Amino acid sequence: MDTVSKKASWTERTVASAQSVISGEQKGWRRLLPFLGPAIIASIAYEDPGNFATNIQGGAEFGYMLLWVIVVANVMAMLFQGLSAKLGIVTGKSLATLCKEQFPQWLVYCMWAGSEVAAIATDLAEFLGASIGLSLLFGLPLLVSFVIVGIGTYAILHLQGYGFRPMEMVIAGFVSVISLSYLAEIIFSRPDWIAFAYHSVVPHLAGPSSVTLAVGIVGATVMPHAIYLHSNLTQNRVPTKTDEERHVVLRFSNTEVLIALVMAGIVNMAMLAMAASVFYMSGNQGVADITTAYRTLIPLMGPAAGGVFLVSLLASGFSSSVVGTMAGQTIMQDFVGFVIPLWVRRLVTMVPPLVIIAMGIDATQALVVSQVVLSIILPIPVIALIVLTSRRDIMGVFVNKRLTKAAAIVGGCVIVILNVILLSQLAGIGIPFLK
Repeated sequence: MDTVSKKASWTERTVASAQSVISGEQKGWRRLLPFLGPAIIASIAYEDPGNFATNIQGGAEFGYMLLWVIVVANVMAMLFQGLSAKLGIVTGKSLATLCKEQFPQWLVYCMWAGSEVAAIATDLAEFLGASIGLSLLFGLPLLVSFVIVGIGTYAILHLQGYGFRPMEMVIAGFVSVISLSYLAEIIFSRPDWIAFAYHSVVPHLAGPSSVTLAVGIVGATVMPHAIYLHSNLTQNRVPTKTDEERHVVLRFSNTEVLIALVMAGIVNMAMLAMAASVFYMSGNQGVADITTAYRTLIPLMGPAAGGVFLVSLLASGFSSSVVGTMAGQTIMQDFVGFVIPLWVRRLVTMVPPLVIIAMGIDATQALVVSQVVLSIILPIPVIALIVLTSRRDIMGVFVNKRLTKAAAIVGGCVIVILNVILLSQLAGIGIPFLK
Protein backbone atom coordinates (compact mmCIF):
# COMPACT_ATOMS: atom_id res chain seq x y z
CA MET A 1 0.00 0.00 0.00
CA ASP A 2 1.48 3.34 -1.01
CA THR A 3 1.69 6.47 1.13
CA VAL A 4 -1.41 8.11 -0.31
CA SER A 5 -3.63 5.09 0.28
CA LYS A 6 -2.34 4.79 3.84
CA LYS A 7 -3.23 8.42 4.50
CA ALA A 8 -6.64 7.98 2.87
CA SER A 9 -7.33 4.82 4.87
CA TRP A 10 -6.60 6.73 8.09
CA THR A 11 -9.45 9.09 7.26
CA GLU A 12 -11.67 6.22 6.15
CA ARG A 13 -11.04 4.34 9.39
CA THR A 14 -11.99 7.46 11.35
CA VAL A 15 -15.29 7.75 9.45
CA ALA A 16 -16.00 4.02 9.90
CA SER A 17 -15.27 4.29 13.61
CA ALA A 18 -17.59 7.31 13.95
CA GLN A 19 -20.37 5.45 12.16
CA SER A 20 -19.99 2.47 14.47
CA VAL A 21 -20.42 4.86 17.41
CA ILE A 22 -23.57 6.30 15.84
CA SER A 23 -24.99 2.81 15.39
CA GLY A 24 -24.28 1.99 19.05
CA GLU A 25 -21.59 -0.63 18.41
CA GLN A 26 -18.85 1.21 20.34
CA LYS A 27 -19.04 2.02 24.04
CA GLY A 28 -16.90 3.87 26.57
CA TRP A 29 -14.84 7.05 26.45
CA ARG A 30 -13.12 6.04 23.20
CA ARG A 31 -16.34 6.84 21.37
CA LEU A 32 -15.31 10.51 21.39
CA LEU A 33 -12.03 9.94 19.54
CA PRO A 34 -13.28 9.75 15.94
CA PHE A 35 -15.21 12.99 16.45
CA LEU A 36 -12.20 14.95 17.68
CA GLY A 37 -10.68 17.21 15.04
CA PRO A 38 -12.77 20.11 13.73
CA ALA A 39 -12.90 22.06 17.00
CA ILE A 40 -9.20 21.36 17.61
CA ILE A 41 -8.37 22.89 14.23
CA ALA A 42 -10.66 25.86 14.93
CA SER A 43 -9.15 26.29 18.42
CA ILE A 44 -5.71 27.07 17.01
CA ALA A 45 -7.19 30.39 15.91
CA TYR A 46 -7.61 31.15 19.61
CA GLU A 47 -3.94 30.51 20.36
CA ASP A 48 -2.34 32.37 17.46
CA PRO A 49 0.42 35.04 17.62
CA GLY A 50 -2.24 37.74 17.84
CA ASN A 51 -3.17 36.28 21.21
CA PHE A 52 0.48 36.41 22.27
CA ALA A 53 0.65 40.09 21.35
CA THR A 54 -2.58 41.22 23.02
CA ASN A 55 -2.15 39.04 26.11
CA ILE A 56 1.47 40.04 26.70
CA GLN A 57 0.69 43.72 26.25
CA GLY A 58 -2.43 43.43 28.41
CA GLY A 59 -0.64 41.60 31.22
CA ALA A 60 2.43 43.82 31.18
CA GLU A 61 0.46 47.07 31.18
CA PHE A 62 -2.51 46.21 33.37
CA GLY A 63 -1.48 43.16 35.37
CA TYR A 64 -4.26 40.63 35.88
CA MET A 65 -7.04 43.18 35.23
CA LEU A 66 -8.08 41.94 31.76
CA LEU A 67 -8.37 38.25 32.62
CA TRP A 68 -12.16 38.61 32.74
CA VAL A 69 -12.14 39.73 29.11
CA ILE A 70 -10.52 36.43 28.13
CA VAL A 71 -13.11 34.50 30.12
CA VAL A 72 -16.04 36.36 28.54
CA ALA A 73 -14.55 36.09 25.05
CA ASN A 74 -13.91 32.38 25.49
CA VAL A 75 -17.48 31.70 26.60
CA MET A 76 -18.73 33.56 23.52
CA ALA A 77 -16.29 31.57 21.38
CA MET A 78 -17.70 28.27 22.68
CA LEU A 79 -21.22 29.38 21.80
CA PHE A 80 -20.44 30.61 18.29
CA GLN A 81 -18.10 27.74 17.39
CA GLY A 82 -20.74 25.31 18.62
CA LEU A 83 -23.37 26.98 16.44
CA SER A 84 -21.03 26.94 13.44
CA ALA A 85 -20.32 23.24 13.92
CA LYS A 86 -24.06 22.55 14.28
CA LEU A 87 -24.79 24.41 11.05
CA GLY A 88 -22.34 22.23 9.11
CA ILE A 89 -23.53 18.97 10.70
CA VAL A 90 -27.25 19.62 10.23
CA THR A 91 -27.26 21.21 6.75
CA GLY A 92 -24.18 19.61 5.20
CA LYS A 93 -23.18 23.10 4.05
CA SER A 94 -20.77 25.76 5.27
CA LEU A 95 -21.77 29.13 6.73
CA ALA A 96 -20.42 30.96 3.66
CA THR A 97 -22.34 28.67 1.27
CA LEU A 98 -25.61 29.25 3.14
CA CYS A 99 -25.00 33.01 3.16
CA LYS A 100 -24.58 32.84 -0.61
CA GLU A 101 -27.83 30.89 -0.98
CA GLN A 102 -29.98 32.83 1.49
CA PHE A 103 -28.89 36.47 1.32
CA PRO A 104 -29.07 39.11 -1.46
CA GLN A 105 -26.15 39.07 -3.86
CA TRP A 106 -24.99 42.60 -2.98
CA LEU A 107 -24.87 41.63 0.70
CA VAL A 108 -23.00 38.41 -0.07
CA TYR A 109 -20.28 40.33 -1.92
CA CYS A 110 -19.99 42.83 0.94
CA MET A 111 -19.71 39.96 3.43
CA TRP A 112 -17.09 38.28 1.26
CA ALA A 113 -15.03 41.48 1.01
CA GLY A 114 -15.11 41.98 4.78
CA SER A 115 -14.25 38.34 5.38
CA GLU A 116 -11.27 38.57 3.01
CA VAL A 117 -10.00 41.56 5.01
CA ALA A 118 -10.33 39.40 8.13
CA ALA A 119 -8.40 36.59 6.45
CA ILE A 120 -5.61 38.99 5.49
CA ALA A 121 -5.46 40.41 9.03
CA THR A 122 -5.32 36.87 10.36
CA ASP A 123 -2.46 35.85 8.10
CA LEU A 124 -0.64 39.05 9.01
CA ALA A 125 -0.63 38.10 12.69
CA GLU A 126 0.26 34.49 12.10
CA PHE A 127 3.07 35.04 9.63
CA LEU A 128 4.66 37.77 11.72
CA GLY A 129 4.41 35.70 14.90
CA ALA A 130 5.99 32.60 13.40
CA SER A 131 8.71 34.67 11.70
CA ILE A 132 9.56 36.49 14.94
CA GLY A 133 9.72 33.21 16.85
CA LEU A 134 11.97 31.53 14.28
CA SER A 135 14.19 34.60 14.04
CA LEU A 136 14.72 34.85 17.79
CA LEU A 137 15.07 31.10 18.36
CA PHE A 138 17.75 30.54 15.72
CA GLY A 139 19.19 34.04 15.31
CA LEU A 140 18.03 34.37 11.71
CA PRO A 141 17.21 37.61 9.90
CA LEU A 142 13.47 38.26 10.05
CA LEU A 143 13.15 38.16 6.26
CA VAL A 144 14.84 34.74 6.07
CA SER A 145 12.54 33.44 8.81
CA PHE A 146 9.59 34.80 6.86
CA VAL A 147 10.54 32.77 3.77
CA ILE A 148 11.07 29.59 5.82
CA VAL A 149 7.66 29.99 7.46
CA GLY A 150 6.03 30.46 4.05
CA ILE A 151 7.62 27.27 2.68
CA GLY A 152 6.86 25.29 5.83
CA THR A 153 3.20 26.23 6.00
CA TYR A 154 2.76 25.56 2.30
CA ALA A 155 4.16 22.04 2.80
CA ILE A 156 1.81 21.37 5.74
CA LEU A 157 -1.18 22.57 3.71
CA HIS A 158 -0.60 19.76 1.22
CA LEU A 159 -1.78 17.30 3.87
CA GLN A 160 -5.31 18.30 2.83
CA GLY A 161 -4.84 16.04 -0.18
CA TYR A 162 -4.66 12.97 2.08
CA GLY A 163 -8.05 13.35 3.76
CA PHE A 164 -9.07 15.28 6.85
CA ARG A 165 -7.45 13.10 9.54
CA PRO A 166 -3.71 13.79 8.91
CA MET A 167 -4.27 17.56 9.09
CA GLU A 168 -6.32 17.18 12.27
CA MET A 169 -3.55 15.17 13.92
CA VAL A 170 -0.80 17.60 12.91
CA ILE A 171 -2.76 20.58 14.27
CA ALA A 172 -3.50 18.60 17.46
CA GLY A 173 0.26 18.12 17.84
CA PHE A 174 0.85 21.87 17.56
CA VAL A 175 -1.92 22.54 20.11
CA SER A 176 -0.25 20.09 22.50
CA VAL A 177 3.11 21.88 22.15
CA ILE A 178 1.52 25.27 22.89
CA SER A 179 -0.45 23.94 25.86
CA LEU A 180 2.54 22.17 27.43
CA SER A 181 4.71 25.24 26.86
CA TYR A 182 2.34 27.46 28.80
CA LEU A 183 1.97 24.89 31.56
CA ALA A 184 5.74 25.22 31.92
CA GLU A 185 5.56 29.04 31.76
CA ILE A 186 3.01 29.13 34.58
CA ILE A 187 5.29 26.94 36.68
CA PHE A 188 8.22 29.26 35.94
CA SER A 189 6.34 32.51 36.59
CA ARG A 190 4.39 31.50 39.74
CA PRO A 191 1.48 33.97 39.39
CA ASP A 192 -0.56 35.45 42.22
CA TRP A 193 -3.44 32.97 42.21
CA ILE A 194 -5.71 35.14 44.37
CA ALA A 195 -5.39 38.05 41.93
CA PHE A 196 -5.78 35.57 39.07
CA ALA A 197 -9.09 34.27 40.46
CA TYR A 198 -10.41 37.72 41.36
CA HIS A 199 -9.78 39.37 38.00
CA SER A 200 -11.09 36.33 36.12
CA VAL A 201 -14.62 37.08 37.38
CA VAL A 202 -14.66 40.79 38.29
CA PRO A 203 -14.95 43.12 35.25
CA HIS A 204 -12.83 46.26 35.27
CA LEU A 205 -11.33 48.66 32.72
CA ALA A 206 -8.88 51.52 33.25
CA GLY A 207 -9.20 54.04 30.44
CA PRO A 208 -8.90 54.12 26.64
CA SER A 209 -5.77 51.98 26.38
CA SER A 210 -7.39 49.14 28.30
CA VAL A 211 -10.46 49.33 26.03
CA THR A 212 -8.32 49.03 22.93
CA LEU A 213 -6.60 45.99 24.40
CA ALA A 214 -9.91 44.50 25.54
CA VAL A 215 -11.28 44.77 22.01
CA GLY A 216 -8.01 43.33 20.70
CA ILE A 217 -8.34 40.37 23.07
CA VAL A 218 -11.90 39.76 21.87
CA GLY A 219 -10.70 39.98 18.26
CA ALA A 220 -7.88 37.55 19.01
CA THR A 221 -10.24 35.15 20.79
CA VAL A 222 -13.52 35.10 18.86
CA MET A 223 -12.19 35.07 15.29
CA PRO A 224 -14.23 35.50 12.09
CA HIS A 225 -12.30 32.99 10.01
CA ALA A 226 -12.62 30.29 12.69
CA ILE A 227 -16.42 30.66 12.65
CA TYR A 228 -16.50 30.25 8.87
CA LEU A 229 -14.03 27.35 8.87
CA HIS A 230 -15.70 25.27 11.60
CA SER A 231 -18.91 24.78 9.61
CA ASN A 232 -16.84 23.80 6.60
CA LEU A 233 -14.91 21.20 8.61
CA THR A 234 -18.05 19.54 10.01
CA GLN A 235 -20.12 19.48 6.83
CA ASN A 236 -20.41 15.83 5.80
CA ARG A 237 -17.32 14.88 7.82
CA VAL A 238 -19.36 12.00 9.26
CA PRO A 239 -22.24 11.22 6.85
CA THR A 240 -25.65 11.07 8.55
CA LYS A 241 -29.07 10.11 7.22
CA THR A 242 -31.52 10.80 10.04
CA ASP A 243 -32.08 13.42 12.71
CA GLU A 244 -31.31 10.80 15.35
CA GLU A 245 -27.86 10.27 13.84
CA ARG A 246 -27.30 14.02 13.64
CA HIS A 247 -28.21 14.32 17.32
CA VAL A 248 -25.45 11.83 18.18
CA VAL A 249 -22.84 13.62 16.04
CA LEU A 250 -23.91 16.98 17.44
CA ARG A 251 -23.58 15.76 21.03
CA PHE A 252 -20.00 14.65 20.43
CA SER A 253 -19.29 17.86 18.51
CA ASN A 254 -20.44 19.97 21.46
CA THR A 255 -18.22 17.94 23.79
CA GLU A 256 -15.25 18.51 21.52
CA VAL A 257 -15.94 22.26 21.32
CA LEU A 258 -16.06 22.43 25.11
CA ILE A 259 -12.78 20.53 25.55
CA ALA A 260 -10.87 22.34 22.78
CA LEU A 261 -11.93 25.86 23.77
CA VAL A 262 -11.53 25.34 27.51
CA MET A 263 -7.94 24.36 26.76
CA ALA A 264 -7.52 27.40 24.48
CA GLY A 265 -8.98 29.67 27.17
CA ILE A 266 -6.60 28.29 29.80
CA VAL A 267 -3.65 28.91 27.47
CA ASN A 268 -4.77 32.52 26.88
CA MET A 269 -5.22 33.15 30.59
CA ALA A 270 -1.79 31.64 31.23
CA MET A 271 -0.25 33.99 28.65
CA LEU A 272 -1.70 37.07 30.32
CA ALA A 273 -0.96 35.80 33.84
CA MET A 274 2.66 35.12 32.90
CA ALA A 275 3.05 38.66 31.55
CA ALA A 276 1.36 40.10 34.66
CA SER A 277 3.50 38.06 37.04
CA VAL A 278 6.82 38.59 35.28
CA PHE A 279 6.57 42.03 33.66
CA TYR A 280 3.90 44.04 35.50
CA MET A 281 4.94 42.93 38.98
CA SER A 282 8.64 43.53 38.27
CA GLY A 283 8.05 47.09 37.06
CA ASN A 284 8.43 46.27 33.36
CA GLN A 285 5.01 47.61 32.34
CA GLY A 286 6.51 48.99 29.15
CA VAL A 287 7.01 45.51 27.66
CA ALA A 288 4.69 45.78 24.68
CA ASP A 289 6.25 43.63 21.97
CA ILE A 290 7.17 39.98 21.60
CA THR A 291 10.89 40.56 21.05
CA THR A 292 11.22 42.67 24.20
CA ALA A 293 9.14 40.12 26.11
CA TYR A 294 11.53 37.34 25.14
CA ARG A 295 14.64 39.35 25.99
CA THR A 296 13.15 40.48 29.30
CA LEU A 297 12.10 36.94 30.21
CA ILE A 298 15.65 35.59 30.14
CA PRO A 299 17.16 37.76 32.93
CA LEU A 300 13.95 37.52 34.98
CA MET A 301 13.16 33.81 34.60
CA GLY A 302 16.16 32.23 32.88
CA PRO A 303 16.92 30.97 29.34
CA ALA A 304 14.65 27.92 29.72
CA ALA A 305 11.57 30.13 30.09
CA GLY A 306 12.63 32.22 27.10
CA GLY A 307 13.19 29.10 25.00
CA VAL A 308 9.80 27.64 25.92
CA PHE A 309 8.17 30.97 25.05
CA LEU A 310 9.69 30.94 21.55
CA VAL A 311 8.85 27.28 20.90
CA SER A 312 5.20 27.95 21.75
CA LEU A 313 5.19 31.07 19.57
CA LEU A 314 6.69 29.13 16.67
CA ALA A 315 4.16 26.29 17.01
CA SER A 316 1.38 28.87 17.21
CA GLY A 317 2.55 30.76 14.15
CA PHE A 318 3.03 27.71 11.91
CA SER A 319 -0.25 26.03 12.82
CA SER A 320 -2.42 29.14 12.82
CA SER A 321 -1.01 30.23 9.46
CA VAL A 322 -2.03 26.87 8.03
CA VAL A 323 -5.52 27.17 9.53
CA GLY A 324 -5.83 30.77 8.34
CA THR A 325 -5.08 29.75 4.77
CA MET A 326 -7.61 26.90 5.00
CA ALA A 327 -10.21 29.43 6.17
CA GLY A 328 -9.28 31.82 3.37
CA GLN A 329 -9.82 29.07 0.81
CA THR A 330 -13.22 28.31 2.32
CA ILE A 331 -14.29 31.95 2.37
CA MET A 332 -13.39 32.58 -1.26
CA GLN A 333 -14.67 29.29 -2.64
CA ASP A 334 -17.97 29.16 -0.73
CA PHE A 335 -18.91 32.84 -0.97
CA VAL A 336 -18.14 33.51 -4.63
CA GLY A 337 -17.32 30.09 -6.07
CA PHE A 338 -13.88 31.29 -7.11
CA VAL A 339 -11.00 28.83 -6.69
CA ILE A 340 -7.33 29.77 -6.99
CA PRO A 341 -4.29 27.51 -6.67
CA LEU A 342 -3.04 27.04 -3.13
CA TRP A 343 0.38 28.53 -3.89
CA VAL A 344 -1.24 31.71 -5.27
CA ARG A 345 -3.33 32.14 -2.11
CA ARG A 346 -0.22 31.55 -0.01
CA LEU A 347 1.79 34.17 -1.90
CA VAL A 348 -0.97 36.79 -1.83
CA THR A 349 -1.47 36.51 1.93
CA MET A 350 2.28 36.82 2.49
CA VAL A 351 2.37 40.32 0.99
CA PRO A 352 1.09 42.41 3.97
CA PRO A 353 3.51 40.93 6.54
CA LEU A 354 6.34 41.21 3.98
CA VAL A 355 5.58 44.93 3.57
CA ILE A 356 5.62 45.42 7.35
CA ILE A 357 8.98 43.65 7.67
CA ALA A 358 10.48 45.55 4.72
CA MET A 359 9.31 48.93 6.07
CA GLY A 360 10.55 48.23 9.58
CA ILE A 361 7.11 48.73 11.16
CA ASP A 362 6.82 47.54 14.77
CA ALA A 363 5.68 43.94 14.34
CA THR A 364 3.93 43.49 17.68
CA GLN A 365 1.96 46.73 17.29
CA ALA A 366 0.91 45.48 13.87
CA LEU A 367 -0.26 42.26 15.55
CA VAL A 368 -2.40 44.17 18.06
CA VAL A 369 -3.91 46.36 15.32
CA SER A 370 -4.70 43.25 13.25
CA GLN A 371 -6.67 41.84 16.17
CA VAL A 372 -8.66 45.06 16.47
CA VAL A 373 -9.48 44.80 12.74
CA LEU A 374 -10.68 41.23 13.31
CA SER A 375 -12.93 42.33 16.15
CA ILE A 376 -14.49 45.07 14.00
CA ILE A 377 -15.27 42.56 11.23
CA LEU A 378 -16.43 39.86 13.66
CA PRO A 379 -20.12 40.94 13.75
CA ILE A 380 -20.48 39.91 10.07
CA PRO A 381 -20.24 36.11 10.56
CA VAL A 382 -21.74 36.27 14.06
CA ILE A 383 -24.96 37.96 12.91
CA ALA A 384 -25.20 35.68 9.86
CA LEU A 385 -24.72 32.62 12.07
CA ILE A 386 -27.42 33.70 14.53
CA VAL A 387 -29.89 34.42 11.70
CA LEU A 388 -29.31 31.13 9.85
CA THR A 389 -29.30 28.83 12.90
CA SER A 390 -32.52 30.47 14.11
CA ARG A 391 -34.43 29.63 10.92
CA ARG A 392 -36.52 26.46 11.14
CA ASP A 393 -36.63 26.07 7.33
CA ILE A 394 -32.84 25.65 7.39
CA MET A 395 -32.23 23.86 10.70
CA GLY A 396 -35.46 21.87 11.16
CA VAL A 397 -35.67 20.37 14.65
CA PHE A 398 -32.15 21.70 15.36
CA VAL A 399 -33.23 25.34 15.20
CA ASN A 400 -31.87 27.41 18.08
CA LYS A 401 -33.81 27.17 21.32
CA ARG A 402 -34.91 30.43 22.91
CA LEU A 403 -32.12 30.39 25.50
CA THR A 404 -29.45 29.66 22.89
CA LYS A 405 -30.76 32.39 20.62
CA ALA A 406 -30.90 34.88 23.50
CA ALA A 407 -27.34 34.03 24.58
CA ALA A 408 -26.08 34.41 21.00
CA ILE A 409 -27.79 37.80 20.62
CA VAL A 410 -26.29 39.00 23.92
CA GLY A 411 -22.83 37.85 22.78
CA GLY A 412 -23.26 39.63 19.46
CA CYS A 413 -24.37 42.82 21.24
CA VAL A 414 -21.30 42.72 23.50
CA ILE A 415 -19.07 42.53 20.42
CA VAL A 416 -20.88 45.41 18.72
CA ILE A 417 -20.78 47.59 21.88
CA LEU A 418 -17.04 47.02 22.29
CA ASN A 419 -16.53 48.02 18.67
CA VAL A 420 -18.63 51.18 19.09
CA ILE A 421 -16.53 52.15 22.11
CA LEU A 422 -13.32 51.49 20.20
CA LEU A 423 -14.37 53.45 17.11
CA SER A 424 -15.52 56.33 19.33
CA GLN A 425 -12.10 56.46 20.93
CA LEU A 426 -10.34 56.29 17.57
CA ALA A 427 -12.53 59.21 16.42
CA GLY A 428 -11.55 61.20 19.51
CA ILE A 429 -14.99 61.01 21.11
CA GLY A 430 -14.57 60.62 24.85
CA ILE A 431 -16.66 58.18 26.85
CA PRO A 432 -17.23 59.53 30.41
CA PHE A 433 -17.06 56.29 32.38
CA LEU A 434 -13.73 55.36 30.74
CA LYS A 435 -11.93 58.59 31.55
